[in-house]
Amino acid sequence: MYVLDTSVFIHDFHVTEPTVTVPEVRDELEDENAYRFDALEGSGMRIHIPDPETIDRIRRAAREGGDHGELSETDVRLLATAFELDGTIVTDDYAMQNVASILDIEVEAIAQDGIDETRHWNFQCQGCGREFEEDHERCPICGTGLSRKRPTNA
Repeated sequence: MYVLDTSVFIHDFHVTEPTVTVPEVRDELEDENAYRFDALEGSGMRIHIPDPETIDRIRRAAREGGDHGELSETDVRLLATAFELDGTIVTDDYAMQNVASILDIEVEAIAQDGIDETRHWNFQCQGCGREFEEDHERCPICGTGLSRKRPTNA
């Protein structure tokens, strides 16, 4: 089963497998792209609402990999749907692909090449320059914001 991200409707990606998505995807679409969503729904695409426990699991995996700040609520719900239904997520979003890789969720890219490695990001303080393996709202040392950074050993 293919779990469809918003980009599927924007790029007019065609699938012959059974499809599913979340209601939030429809909210992100306008005009012709919304029509594509409605047409697919009318021809059998399922709408799924993932369990809160699965959503929490996705958020934990995203935090572990350092991608949680890059994912929208829609992204989290799509990943949770793919996890629950053992589906293949169809997306070009690299953060979603990275979290999917951490959780062993199959991915199919649409218009771009998919990721070729799973990354676990570090975070660097924009003030004092210290690096952390886990994300914080602010640097616990000086209080300045953190930015995502590829680990130096990667």
